[in-house]
Amino acid sequence: MRAWSVVAPGPVAEGSLRLMEKPVPVPGDDELLVRVRVCGVCRTDLHVTEGDLPEHRAGVTPGHEVVGEVAGLGAAVRGFVMGERVGAAWLRRTDGTCAYCVRGAENLCPSSRYTGWDADGGYAEYTTVPAAFAHRLPGDVDDVALAPLLCAGIIGYRALRRAALPPGGRLGLYGFGGSAHLCAQVALAEGATVHVLTRGAAARRLALDLGAASARDAYAMPPEPLDSAILFAPAGDLVPVALRALDRGGVLSIAGIHLSDVPPLRYESELFYEKEVRSVTSNTRADAREFLALAARHGVRATTHTYPLSQAVQALGDLGAGRFDGAAVLVNDLS
Repeated sequence: MRAWSVVAPGPVAEGSLRLMEKPVPVPGDDELLVRVRVCGVCRTDLHVTEGDLPEHRAGVTPGHEVVGEVAGLGAAVRGFVMGERVGAAWLRRTDGTCAYCVRGAENLCPSSRYTGWDADGGYAEYTTVPAAFAHRLPGDVDDVALAPLLCAGIIGYRALRRAALPPGGRLGLYGFGGSAHLCAQVALAEGATVHVLTRGAAARRLALDLGAASARDAYAMPPEPLDSAILFAPAGDLVPVALRALDRGGVLSIAGIHLSDVPPLRYESELFYEKEVRSVTSNTRADAREFLALAARHGVRATTHTYPLSQAVQALGDLGAGRFDGAAVLVNDLS
């Protein structure tokens, strides 16, 4: 099969990602072989490709927002059939026995493994996924619309819950890409007032179109104090900006897996009055089930821009440069 491979982590424009021939993967006893139909483009893919995250697997194939069909079944797999549509997401496997898994916090499992980082992902004709971590998908939504829900949507949902937004509260979203524009739809459906702070004019227009009360530059102050804020942009210098925008007792949730260094914080203006900073680490399968159900109930839909899978480098470059709003999705043209 043909698959993209990170040959040497570095700037994507300098050839760090290359289209190669790889063997079709053989599913383990508890795994599904999945023929990839589409794969969403996540900023984490860019971090893996460019070396912002440490290398976990040499020559890894990125991609963890996979929608495909079952093309093979491991010997121990039950409950799936050939040709069934399934999704593969970021969280690939946990040990299921550690203290974190036992208490329902499998996202903190020290043995956790991730699609497109520890194992080859969906920038390929085929990939594999442990059956216990494969997602069943609603039948009335097309492949392209579903793909961004499988990471951008799920992580945005966990970030929203970590932000502890009170009912009817005021929420600030810093950065407005694939994850934020899905998170905003959930928050709005639940009665929140949403203020968007982001650098891109197109992203600000999308925010207003989706129902945001305001959309301003990332470093501007929102028109009113915030009960909660979520930082989606990987820019550590926005942490004090967002903290200053919080009302007393407000919570800042940091959604990204990678963040540039945070500057020194001033206690009086940025942390006093019981303001909190919380990080977000991956997600649990329960998060995924809850979000997919909410998305179906409230009609949450990604704004998508499609690229052929053969143009993955272009899609990642456009993502890094902020050339599109919403989310990019790669459509398999390799088969």
